[in-house]
Amino acid sequence: MISPVWLLDVDGVLNATRPGWGAAPRSGIAVSDGVAYRIRWAPALVSRLRALHSSGLVVMRWCTTWCADAEQIERLFGLPPLERAWTHPISSVQAPAVKLAAARAVVAEGRRLIWTDDEVVPVGGPVFEELSGNGLLIAPKPGRGLQPEHLDAIEAFCSL
Repeated sequence: MISPVWLLDVDGVLNATRPGWGAAPRSGIAVSDGVAYRIRWAPALVSRLRALHSSGLVVMRWCTTWCADAEQIERLFGLPPLERAWTHPISSVQAPAVKLAAARAVVAEGRRLIWTDDEVVPVGGPVFEELSGNGLLIAPKPGRGLQPEHLDAIEAFCSL
């Protein structure tokens, strides 16, 4: 079976002001284009990401304005280098179209899609219908990011 591709955003998905998960969040600094940003995350969430990546059940692919600087996020989270949907810097204005193109490219590859993004993932309508037929789309609350029930759904989807 071919593993699904997980398009993974950072801000509002992994980087959240109140991530929860039953423990105090960790925080650190990541630099993009010479600007330092505070990143906050739930250690238990990152542990589950590492486990999923190691399992081979899913191909994790950054799909974020952080793609050009994803090594900063990987360093903070202790993740190995992950695939990137693109490698060049993009602006927040460009991001919605570029992210949607990345999701459509996964589907065009004939792969199952997991897409987690707090701003761009559609929650209804024709694009949702187009992408959810063979995919799992999750739009977490930006202040909370991904929660345990989201990871449960992702793990279940990967095991299909």
